[in-house]
Amino acid sequence: MTAANSRKKEFLPKILIVAFLLIVAVLVVFPYTLMLLTSFRSTQEILRNPDRIWPITWTVSGYIKVFTRAPFFKWFINSVTITVSVTVAVLFTSSLTGFVFAKYKFKHKDTLFLIILATMMVPSQVTMIPSFLIVNWLGLYNKLSALIIPALVSSFGIFLCKQFIEDIPDSLCESAKIDGAADFTIYLKIILPQIRPAIGSLAIFTFLGTWNDYLGPLIMLSEVERMTLPLALSFFNSQHSTDISATMSAATLVMLPVTIVFIAFQKQFIKGVSLTGIK
Repeated sequence: MTAANSRKKEFLPKILIVAFLLIVAVLVVFPYTLMLLTSFRSTQEILRNPDRIWPITWTVSGYIKVFTRAPFFKWFINSVTITVSVTVAVLFTSSLTGFVFAKYKFKHKDTLFLIILATMMVPSQVTMIPSFLIVNWLGLYNKLSALIIPALVSSFGIFLCKQFIEDIPDSLCESAKIDGAADFTIYLKIILPQIRPAIGSLAIFTFLGTWNDYLGPLIMLSEVERMTLPLALSFFNSQHSTDISATMSAATLVMLPVTIVFIAFQKQFIKGVSLTGIK
């Protein structure tokens, strides 16, 4: 009886935790599900039955309007170009710079790293006007490169990669050097495979931040065809504010790539976050 009672006492908290997490998951997923289902309803049906969630008549008229009444594919290509370029560049620069700070000794190393950390404390709103002036001075205004070049290096990414690389034994790198491996070979063949969780987490953070960026394109771009999807969604909503179905369809298309990336990298993301917490 005592063993059975102790098992019940251990089992009850687990049930409560699972129930709580299930409720939180439903609250998080519900807005996205509502947006997705609403995109398959006509505007007339939404206005007649605002309290209904499941569509009475399924329709893709909203998606047709998005693809025919706006340069959606151009916006999509712009967002993909900027996001992929920034993500790949940040992963490379962060991992390489983190490797240098973690495994090499040079003059003023700690001071330089503190300066990098200090840049993380500066709000992005403070650097908007200086960034715009520099971009305009370089002749990059209203070009996609105006959003790519300033974001090639991430201080947070350098910090994250450095913390992970410091846990890799120095003897591993020294053994590779004895075997004749060059510094870049050590970085490519030894360091990168060991920090996959950090790379996965940084990839998701960078992809989400760049894809959902609104203020950057709003300041740096002026032409409609050069807009990214978050900025274009606001523009599309202002042009079709009365067409709820088209607006929900556009929002769903904007969220779809982010959802796919998160699902693809969720294991690395969870592992990276958990290891970061342990460190």
